[in-house]
Amino acid sequence: MTALLDFARALEFAATRHIDQRRKGVRAEPYVNHLSEVALLVAEATEGKDPVVVIAALLHDTLEDTDASYEEIEQQFGPEVAAVVAETTDDKRLRKAERKQRQIDMAPTASPRAKLVKLADKISNLRSMSVSPPADWPIARKAEYFEWAHAVVAGLRGIDARLEALFDRAYQDGMAQLRGGGK
Repeated sequence: MTALLDFARALEFAATRHIDQRRKGVRAEPYVNHLSEVALLVAEATEGKDPVVVIAALLHDTLEDTDASYEEIEQQFGPEVAAVVAETTDDKRLRKAERKQRQIDMAPTASPRAKLVKLADKISNLRSMSVSPPADWPIARKAEYFEWAHAVVAGLRGIDARLEALFDRAYQDGMAQLRGGGK
């Protein structure tokens, strides 16, 4: 029962912290939709047997995109969850190009839990980009994002064949869509 309670608390925490945030796409979905998809993908990959990584998936963007602190996450959800969240967080003090390259460079040495979260995050992002791309992104920028995500995932491979197949499908579908003129 504790894991279920912890999950519900994490969902409430994430939803509250991201309350005014929307996805960048033309549909401007509530940001919590992304978090719930990432958590679901991770829960399915672990068959629900690792609540720490599922909770971390819900919280994976809180340090990066909200005013939540590491200490707050550690206090409320424990050191294991906080460590995975920290490991999947970009350092916003770095330039965007550095942050993106760092994701590629760090992927192969990430912990298994962080790899699951990162892989699920990239699946969700590519799926979202395919159905609701940012209106102001030209096709070249969308293609660049897909290629960058592909490079990150190359370093995550070997962690979960099912998630990798889902990523490959999202990547192939998105690239085919872009080659066809995009949406």
